[in-house]
Amino acid sequence: MKKVLITGSSGLVGKAIQNILPDKEQYIFITSKDADLTDMSETKRLFEKYKPTHVIHLAACVGGLYKNMNNKVEMLEQNLLMNFNIVKCAHDYKVEKLIACLSTCIFPDKTTYPINEEMLHDGPPHNSNDCYAYAKRMLEIQCNAYRENYGDNFICVIPTNIYGPYDNFNLEDGHVIPSLIHKCYLAKKEGKPFIVRGTGKPLRQFIYSEDLGKLILWVLENTNERSLILSVDKEDEVTIEHMARLIAKEFDYENNLFFDASFSDGQYKKTADNSKLMSLYNDFDFIAHEEGIKKTVKWFTNNYETARK
Repeated sequence: MKKVLITGSSGLVGKAIQNILPDKEQYIFITSKDADLTDMSETKRLFEKYKPTHVIHLAACVGGLYKNMNNKVEMLEQNLLMNFNIVKCAHDYKVEKLIACLSTCIFPDKTTYPINEEMLHDGPPHNSNDCYAYAKRMLEIQCNAYRENYGDNFICVIPTNIYGPYDNFNLEDGHVIPSLIHKCYLAKKEGKPFIVRGTGKPLRQFIYSEDLGKLILWVLENTNERSLILSVDKEDEVTIEHMARLIAKEFDYENNLFFDASFSDGQYKKTADNSKLMSLYNDFDFIAHEEGIKKTVKWFTNNYETARK
């Protein structure tokens, strides 16, 4: 019987997968409370206990622009350790299929657009998130090494910017969408301006967490591609300003939105090409950003006391 071990199950994508699965019997949802994946002995204990046939590796030390800039050692070491341990154990315990999650933010800073799966190592990443990026790139290298040397079915999926319920809404360390949702919530509550750091002009492709969860489960069942960008179409690239205005609209606070250009914008664009995905699965129905933001804001306001923040 198939047994699917999912790491990082308390996070954004792990929770999304739990919410969309009609039958969870074959799935084992692991959080940091179950094992410290940076510790090889604890990781081995996990594999020995559950004996998974498949692994979806979502666990990571993640954060937004400012966490990446201010915590480089943590971002590098935590991700290197847990990724190494999971991939090695997946091989040693003869896992039939491993899906490892990367990110489009780890692609080269100076490149041509749109970026595709073959361009990951064409140059250094943006210096604002270089330590996280290199740790994730090593995950891709390790997975490919096991594919080439041992024929292991290890796959890397590369999502664009994810948002949705159960995200980390921390004002400083969270990604852009959850941080802005929390900031707007507090601004309205306190009667203060909703101030977005930066100009709002950078372009991003955002994907709602449940859409990504569905795509990962589809990859689990339907393809053995070495790497695959999981993204809405590149024509759906939007500015940070656009998403900030959608958030302000949900809080009925549009007239109090301002941008502070004294803060860094980070990388201007990271346009990803999902044509390989679309050639394999061309009828996927993505949730529109307006609907995704509405669902996320509603979840956050309803779960404010317990949400990660």
